[in-house]
Amino acid sequence: MDKESWEVVDEVSGDLQAEILGGLLEAQGLQVWLSQEGAGRAYGLNLGELGRVHILVPNHQAGAARQILEQYYAGELEGVELDPRAVEEIEDNEPGPDDE
Repeated sequence: MDKESWEVVDEVSGDLQAEILGGLLEAQGLQVWLSQEGAGRAYGLNLGELGRVHILVPNHQAGAARQILEQYYAGELEGVELDPRAVEEIEDNEPGPDDE
């Protein structure tokens, strides 16, 4: 069985910001996994290294995720409804392992 590889597309401070960004990506049809150091989660830390949360997506969705996050950070998504089909178009245009 082929294991899927995941890639970190962003790193943020605290659960709240991670949940917001994870929800944004999931709303566009992307798979998301949020990873935080166990001690940071147990103690509810939002600052420092223990408060960092990594946002991961499958490798084949990383380009689409980064593009969505860039638009989010640039403020380009305010009042815009994103279409999950647009993510599929981005993924289709990304080079695959056979293209390298």
